[in-house]
Amino acid sequence: MTTHRIDPRVSEAVLFDVDGTLAETELEGHLPAFNEAFSRLDIPWNWSADQYQGLLKITGGLERMRAHAQGLNEGQWQSAQAEEKLMRAHQLKNILYAERMALGLISPRPGIPALIEQVISAGLQWGIVTTTSRANWEALWRGCLSGFGLSEPDVVICGEDVSRKKPDPEAYRKALEHLGLKGHSCLALEDSPNGLLAAVAAEVPCVVVTSAFFQEGPWPDARAVLSSPLELQVGEPA
Repeated sequence: MTTHRIDPRVSEAVLFDVDGTLAETELEGHLPAFNEAFSRLDIPWNWSADQYQGLLKITGGLERMRAHAQGLNEGQWQSAQAEEKLMRAHQLKNILYAERMALGLISPRPGIPALIEQVISAGLQWGIVTTTSRANWEALWRGCLSGFGLSEPDVVICGEDVSRKKPDPEAYRKALEHLGLKGHSCLALEDSPNGLLAAVAAEVPCVVVTSAFFQEGPWPDARAVLSSPLELQVGEPA
């Protein structure tokens, strides 16, 4: 197994994406929650894994629903009432997602808790840079990660904190400003092309750890492309 080392002499902080990076939340959390929300609100949609994979090119759950509605080219989705219904569906989806987290239906990707512990033990800061909502991050933290005894992140930037989502670099720039660090002194972990583009645009070196929905690139300017968080370790290169 290939191992990529995070060198504490070079990196002062590690910035983690959430969905697909910390856990396979898109496949195991968001997709089933979307479909259940659609069913409860009598929205005649049921996204397959393939459909959802295509929609993941768009960052933001509400934005994905809007794009799907627009793609249907049906007049019923072009009104203020339709927008309100989509917003209700998104709110309900987040509630259902949190319920799945609370029930323990989603686990961290193998190696993630140990990797975060290595980062903390090496004296590095760690942070969250995501375009998901703060409520979704907090549900994942409570239901999926906090039980491992990890200290809370030094910075958390979520979708509500920015005006432009990934691939725009705004979220990374806000995290760097909060930490008082330059991009080159951090390392980003991402699973998607949009996440990689955002990190690189903020001048943050980025390692890609591919996920269920993002196996293929392109991965321009990635420091490494790995298949599992188990392939990452903190420590000086041999």
